Amino acid sequence: MVGLGDNFRLAGAAIYAHKLRAALTILGLTMGVATLMTVMTLVQGANVYVERKIANLGTNVFRVAKTPFAVVDFTVVAQALKNKDIHIDDHRAVAELCKACEEVGASASSTLSVQYGNKQADDTTIIGYTPNMVDIDTRTVESGRYFTQAEDSHAAYVCLIGASLVDQFFPNVDPIGRNIRTGSLEFTVIGTFEKLGSVLGQDQDNFVIIPLTTFLKVRGTRTSLTLEIKASGGEKNFNAAQDEVRVMMRSRRHDRPDKDDSFFIGTAQSYISLWQSISGSFFAVFVMVSSISAVVGGIVIMNVMLVSVAQRTNEIGLRRAMGATKSDILRQFLAESLLQCLIGGAVGIAIGFGCALLVRTVTSFPASVKTWVAVLGLVLSSTIGLFFGIYPARKAAGLDPVTALRTET
Repeated sequence: MVGLGDNFRLAGAAIYAHKLRAALTILGLTMGVATLMTVMTLVQGANVYVERKIANLGTNVFRVAKTPFAVVDFTVVAQALKNKDIHIDDHRAVAELCKACEEVGASASSTLSVQYGNKQADDTTIIGYTPNMVDIDTRTVESGRYFTQAEDSHAAYVCLIGASLVDQFFPNVDPIGRNIRTGSLEFTVIGTFEKLGSVLGQDQDNFVIIPLTTFLKVRGTRTSLTLEIKASGGEKNFNAAQDEVRVMMRSRRHDRPDKDDSFFIGTAQSYISLWQSISGSFFAVFVMVSSISAVVGGIVIMNVMLVSVAQRTNEIGLRRAMGATKSDILRQFLAESLLQCLIGGAVGIAIGFGCALLVRTVTSFPASVKTWVAVLGLVLSSTIGLFFGIYPARKAAGLDPVTALRTET
């Protein structure tokens, strides 16, 4: 019986003797595995990034608004636009009556152009916050300070800006105390935030935060607010706070018992769940495409192995005549098929990880390189090698040694 090491040495020698044929044979499998590795690393990285940043909520914070936060059915959004607005009176009522709520803030947002000197930033998000949002929002003030209750009460024209505006407007100077404009209004910068980065190519640092009272003075009091609520304790209080707020809001908005809420509650988990459902669909499609490529590579390997069996009939007959068993021949050709697939898989893994790291380096798109993804790639390539190599190997093992020796090649 020929040992496993000897089988792989024979397989290596056969592949080395036909290097070009072997390279073309494993190319399809390499591309399939490379595609799969690239997609998996990007999706895994995006999932981790979304869990950390896209929701912009703590584990004990939830939001209440008249429209849904995370939904893919736009008919739901269209219907929700008919709901009553959430006003500052709703914020005050919830803040006074909710016993399970530690902090109840409110926010509103719009998109405007912002100028400083001769520089302009378009599509900047202007956010109005209550002063206590400093204890609710996950953004971290990097320099300066947050605005005070007095500044909010008097609708002061002060603001805090994101890192993108700092880089664009104040690359070499301290932004604190400088004035930026939107239209005819001027706001004094009193603070800046730490950089958040981008999510799927969307800049998360192009924003200005102003007192909510100032925002309502500028944009109009008919703007619907979003309540930002921080529960006072663990998961039990978190759910209790949501229940309390739901009862109060339904009562204030006169929602009938047989009707759904005329508002929506969003948590960090609701954002993450939506993203995972979307990314899961994309991931499934890409896996199918890359799997087809890998299977095509396996079919090519099987065809080439069948040709190799036909060309090496004399070799097979000679080995059988010298005492090699059918099992020895079977293992030899299986080892050759498996070795080609492992080489293709290893190269594909390297290319896939290289592409993912390149994307992470030159763009803001995240990529997470994990060991189990590489192991999966090797398992996939090994499985393909065994599956598509079994038929050529069985055909080689089934050759009659006398007939094989007489065959001219």
